[in-house]
Amino acid sequence: MDQSPPLKPISLEGIPAALEKAHRYRMLNQPQQAESICLDVLAAEPGNQQAVATLLLALTDQFSRALQPAFDRAMGLVERLTDAYERAYFEGLVCERRGKAHFRSGSPMAGGMAHAWVERAMRLFETAETLRPAGDDDAVLRWNSCARLLHAHPEIRPIPADDREPMLE
Repeated sequence: MDQSPPLKPISLEGIPAALEKAHRYRMLNQPQQAESICLDVLAAEPGNQQAVATLLLALTDQFSRALQPAFDRAMGLVERLTDAYERAYFEGLVCERRGKAHFRSGSPMAGGMAHAWVERAMRLFETAETLRPAGDDDAVLRWNSCARLLHAHPEIRPIPADDREPMLE
């Protein structure tokens, strides 16, 4: 039987300061602390878009430790974003960071896996670019960053068709 104490709620007035702390913890490379704060904010205000976005980023910061669970949770959060531009942009960010996590893993298929995720990210950034508010070049900047990654690392390339696992019938 779980004897964990119940969580204490934060006040609505404390949300802006809590979100500032979450950003600070992300910058200090403490994504679990940022995640915890965002969960507290979302418990107090479930539709808080800044908390959703910050939590999503905190989860992507954890890809090197627990890729699949963090990825699944981050993708679930994309659906909670209410703006079409934000959904496309943040889904692209999640995919880009997954691609980079695969690349850094050094596994035998790292380059091919990274390529697939980075290409998916670039398509999402292109979608976001068409939806962006005037003067918001974030999607263009991310797309260019992905393109530079591919140019700088020729080992990030598609998996040849003959190296792919055959589908079971």
